[in-house]
Amino acid sequence: MLEARLEQASLLKKVVDAIKDLVQDCNFDCNDSGIALQAMDNSHVALVSMMLRSDAFSPFRCDRNIALGINLGSLTKVLRAAQNDDNLTLKAEDAPDVVNLVFESVDSDRISEYDIKLMDIDQEHLGIPETEYAATISMPSAEFQRICRDLSALSESVSIECSKEGVKFNCQGDIGSGSVQLRSRTDVEKPATNVEIDMTEPVALTFSLKYLVNFCKASGLSDQVKLCLSNEVPLLVEYSLGNGGYLRFYLAPKIGDEE
Repeated sequence: MLEARLEQASLLKKVVDAIKDLVQDCNFDCNDSGIALQAMDNSHVALVSMMLRSDAFSPFRCDRNIALGINLGSLTKVLRAAQNDDNLTLKAEDAPDVVNLVFESVDSDRISEYDIKLMDIDQEHLGIPETEYAATISMPSAEFQRICRDLSALSESVSIECSKEGVKFNCQGDIGSGSVQLRSRTDVEKPATNVEIDMTEPVALTFSLKYLVNFCKASGLSDQVKLCLSNEVPLLVEYSLGNGGYLRFYLAPKIGDEE
């Protein structure tokens, strides 16, 4: 059976909120190392990959590999019943037709319990190749969210250029153009505001802002976001979930005049 308890329900709430507009139904793959998820959006432009390692839960028990096929809209509705700081326990039998969620209030004796019917989701598991990226940018997730939101008012796509000058976000649209440039900066007292750029060669790629704005819904999960770029491979946008866990988004670059 599966039994996995999170100290704070807010973690799962934020993960589901961040991906529910990209993916409707997906399998939560549970094994002894944790709970993972991988799914593509309907247009096959973006891929979501999540890992919550067993260390994030206390206790964590998973006797055998279980795939929980869940509709994220249904899960969102049930998670709304949980306060952010409630303890959240997920339970499932070995051949489950429901997943059981228990919310325990930390400051009262309230215990809420819900069952969600599981779906049989036929999902291919894509092998994501290990990539040596030409440029890796770590920056405040709130800054990345602001840049994507501001530029999306002007254009449908953004060019991300990484060079020795720093990283530049550029867009051209019908009503005008815009650009934001960031240079590396380190503040020992406020590490959350650091911008780190690790580059082996310059990179310039164009991406859909609609998707990037969507990925930014995960900003509440981590102070920093990591962007990994290489020519002709998908962009990787990664938010840390602590304990070695992560929420990753992969987005294919736009090619030529494609809008």
